[in-house]
Amino acid sequence: MPHIDQPHTHSRPLPPYRGILAVDAKDFTGYPAVQHGSISRAVPQLLEAAFGRAGLAEVWKDRRFPDSTGDGYVFGFEPAVMPFVVHPWLATLQEVLTEFNVHSAGVASIRLRTSLNIGPLPDAGDEFDGNGTPRNDTHRLLDSRPVKAVLAASSANVTQVAAILSDRCYQDVVASGYTGRHPDHFIEVPATVEGKAFAQRAWLYVPTPSGALYDRRVLGDQVIDDQEKRRPDGGTRRRATGRGAAGAPRSVVRADRGNANSGTVYGGQSVSNLDVGRDHIGGDYVRGDKAGTVHGNQGDTVHGDKHQGDR
Repeated sequence: MPHIDQPHTHSRPLPPYRGILAVDAKDFTGYPAVQHGSISRAVPQLLEAAFGRAGLAEVWKDRRFPDSTGDGYVFGFEPAVMPFVVHPWLATLQEVLTEFNVHSAGVASIRLRTSLNIGPLPDAGDEFDGNGTPRNDTHRLLDSRPVKAVLAASSANVTQVAAILSDRCYQDVVASGYTGRHPDHFIEVPATVEGKAFAQRAWLYVPTPSGALYDRRVLGDQVIDDQEKRRPDGGTRRRATGRGAAGAPRSVVRADRGNANSGTVYGGQSVSNLDVGRDHIGGDYVRGDKAGTVHGNQGDTVHGDKHQGDR
């Protein structure tokens, strides 16, 4: 009979910590079925090429519990090299995909969402290694609304990679200064997944940005100011009149099925739980592949009615 370990019955050593990398190809199911096999084979080949070009061939050679997911790929690696995976590898992957898509002449353009995480996972050479909460969270992050939306809202001619980092990965690698990218290259987002009980703080990084990538609605938030008026049709109307400390715009960033942070964009914030309907990304209807555009930086206040055009 198989043995299943019972939690909380006795103490045991933690499994080794591993970096986890997972990727998914955008719009994989939109391609004809005859192309699925070739795309599935191409994804790990492109990953390997990027590791080689970035001078990280050993990371690919020594990967742990590798697995193809059909439209993507996942594997573990030594967490000490995570700073190099964040940079330069993600930027190199962007270059490799750009070249591949140019030479494919539109036959099969591959754009990748990438998720990075760190955590304890079994890794003893067993066929069932690599299973645990950190890996589950890595896949949830990969499927989360912000990283999907940011790739959809960017130019297919320019942006080939959108990455999302777990908060653990960001704090250990980016905020601590170990990678060659400044924290300002990253954007904090509420990571939620449609139909899943999952909500985590995460960080987006796009090596080659394009389009409306700094629209908070694209990233999964609803940006309103604190003098919100309710419309007769149930929506909201915003007016840019609230001001915070030192003249900073006072706003609320509302996370889909997550938290609402209120306060100035420079000052303290308070947090409360909210829930948003299924057909929204951060409270905004998304029609087609892109969310609406807010012109300006992510800290700007939205002027006028951002639901204009939804009526």
